[in-house]
Amino acid sequence: MTIKSLNPYINFNGNAAQAIKFYEQALGAVSERVMHFDQAPGMEPSPENKQRILHCQLTIGSAVLMVSDSMPNQQGPTDSNMHVVLHFSDEADLNARFAALSEGGKVSFPVHDAFWGAKFGMLVDKFGVPWMVIYEKS
Repeated sequence: MTIKSLNPYINFNGNAAQAIKFYEQALGAVSERVMHFDQAPGMEPSPENKQRILHCQLTIGSAVLMVSDSMPNQQGPTDSNMHVVLHFSDEADLNARFAALSEGGKVSFPVHDAFWGAKFGMLVDKFGVPWMVIYEKS
């Protein structure tokens, strides 16, 4: 198979920069390849839109989450049937990151012992992004 990887790409409504900072703090994400609208060839954004995020790669552990702002004249997604799933190798880290991600958001399913032998929880963060966390017990 020629597919090298799969990763989510999240669009925000002009607050991607705040979301990036939040994920850096809450998840230890590392920002790479941050580009703003005013860096795109041929784009001439208005002054208030020059610093919108055109693209950012966030490295979280060995995973990649890509982030951008929607175009100024377009509404970004408001509902989703997708979740970003974080798999943890440490239960204490899962609990700490879940608490950090849920700050200002809404816990839809607290971390608990799942029937399949894992710790599992769900939340929607303050930016409206749905997350699942999983720690597979050995």
